[in-house]
Amino acid sequence: MEMMRAELIEKEELTNYKFLDAPLDEIQVQKEKLLNSVRLGNEFKSKAFITIQTDQGPKKIETTVWTVTEKYLQIKNGVLIPLKSLIDIQY
Repeated sequence: MEMMRAELIEKEELTNYKFLDAPLDEIQVQKEKLLNSVRLGNEFKSKAFITIQTDQGPKKIETTVWTVTEKYLQIKNGVLIPLKSLIDIQY
């Protein structure tokens, strides 16, 4: 499957975008990937590339994942990303 090209942006720029639901045929994120990204961030201080669907197309950030809840992924500075907006996480 050919994935959409995502523009790499600084994580601090995320506040400039509105999150939209990711296209169902593009979603590459499973619960196990989310939990592994949290473990990498907390135990190994390792970063992940997160692709998110926004009102200006797919965007990709490199960041540490702090926590995952039922509906959100949290990164630095308390920024919450809706899980339904996630396209992919790579680490």
